[in-house]
Amino acid sequence: MAIDPQIFYYSNLRITVFAGIVAHTAGFFSFRRIGNFPGVAAAGYIFPTFSLCYGIVYLAIFLFRIDYSAFQAASSLTLSILWYFGLNILSRRLDPYSLAVVPGGAVARLHEIGGVNWHWLASPDIIVDRVNGVVADLRSDLSDEWERYIADSALSGTPVYHVKQISESLTGRVEIEHLSENTLGSLNPNQAYLKIKQAIDWISALFILVVFSPLLLFVAVAIKIDSAGPALFRQNRMGYRGRIYQVYKFRTMKLNAAVGNEKEEAITKADDARITRLGQFLRKSRIDELPQAINILRGEMSWIGPRPEALVLSQWYEAELPFYRYRHIVRPGITGWAQVNQGHVAAVDDVLEKLHYDFYYIKNFSPWLDVLIVFRTIRTMLTGFGAR
Repeated sequence: MAIDPQIFYYSNLRITVFAGIVAHTAGFFSFRRIGNFPGVAAAGYIFPTFSLCYGIVYLAIFLFRIDYSAFQAASSLTLSILWYFGLNILSRRLDPYSLAVVPGGAVARLHEIGGVNWHWLASPDIIVDRVNGVVADLRSDLSDEWERYIADSALSGTPVYHVKQISESLTGRVEIEHLSENTLGSLNPNQAYLKIKQAIDWISALFILVVFSPLLLFVAVAIKIDSAGPALFRQNRMGYRGRIYQVYKFRTMKLNAAVGNEKEEAITKADDARITRLGQFLRKSRIDELPQAINILRGEMSWIGPRPEALVLSQWYEAELPFYRYRHIVRPGITGWAQVNQGHVAAVDDVLEKLHYDFYYIKNFSPWLDVLIVFRTIRTMLTGFGAR
């Protein structure tokens, strides 16, 4: 059946087509940026990324009361998602990610990283076909033959990566050697995005408190009925630029449950007996975190950032771990890169691991990483990963 060309003169269809092009383009670039972060199973982020971009574009059209075709908009979104799912499956079958490794230096750590076809080179004379790049420890004392091999690879157009760079990009962790611009790229995150993010945080926190005030009131009453004590839990924590502030959360533990000294009391253990029946649900669903919107309105926190620790724990970690204070260069968050990758931790060794994730977040501080954390946080809320 022939398509009547006159339909393209309809204003609502022209607007829908234009909006679809804008939404698809935004979805394409967003998906590419998010897919570059470590640990991302790209196919799992096609639907949420394109749905978010299409939703924002068509919500703007709806709010401005511009006429458009809902059927055409839904069809465009469906086709975009199916198209990129197909491309993702095809690319994974035809072009698995492969890297050639030059021996020497600190490349042995790559043995522990999965998800990549590693080609361990034994000689500079060996030619490996169809690799996505060459990895070497560029700080090590390599032989002249290997130096020539690396130079020839770069000249031929094959990307050459330093082992530290590729390790960070595949694991989402920054190995802490010394606090300098060489380790973190810059000691100060993007100041412009810090301001933009704070504005978005403030507006969204106000929205949450206003729109969900009936839910918050209902939860507060349920806590009072479930166990004796106040509905809100208050605790001093170390925050932005090392300032101490008081955090607000829904209370999930019984009052006056003695566990030892102040440090032990601040640590929540697995299957902690102090947690109430309702508290178990509030923690797994992360509803207990919602009152921290008050801290966001006060400029003390962000939705996304390194998780703030109780003051006594923060002082303990600062005494045990070098560079721990640097994580306060950005506002602490209700969720963050370490939380969605590692979950809740308390032991010093685990906190050091968490610090690697926090430093990765600071080094790669961007809206794209924040969007990825939002997607993973939603998954965390549905699965209860990392809750205590």
